[in-house]
Amino acid sequence: MPHVLHPSERERFKLTLNTDGRSHPVENGLAVATLVCGLVAFVAAFFPAAHVISSWIGTLGFGTGLYSQYISVTTPQRSVNIVGLVASFVGAVLGIAHGGFLPHP
Repeated sequence: MPHVLHPSERERFKLTLNTDGRSHPVENGLAVATLVCGLVAFVAAFFPAAHVISSWIGTLGFGTGLYSQYISVTTPQRSVNIVGLVASFVGAVLGIAHGGFLPHP
């Protein structure tokens, strides 16, 4: 029991999406792509002139995120997916509210 109170070896912090010890390149790639699309759509939504970018990228990120959530394996992947999905949804909705999918003439 003393090993619980005073661990003999301190582990370094390691940021990973593969908490099960196996490699998941497709799932990790989709989770990161969802997060990137969500962040781009969310930031672009704050600029009304960028409504086309936020609408399309937000919709793409939302669709990618739904599929990525469906095939995800680990909890960190699911967490990244949820953050990306919410950001994509907000970006897409605000982009549609600012003008939609097509540029104004």
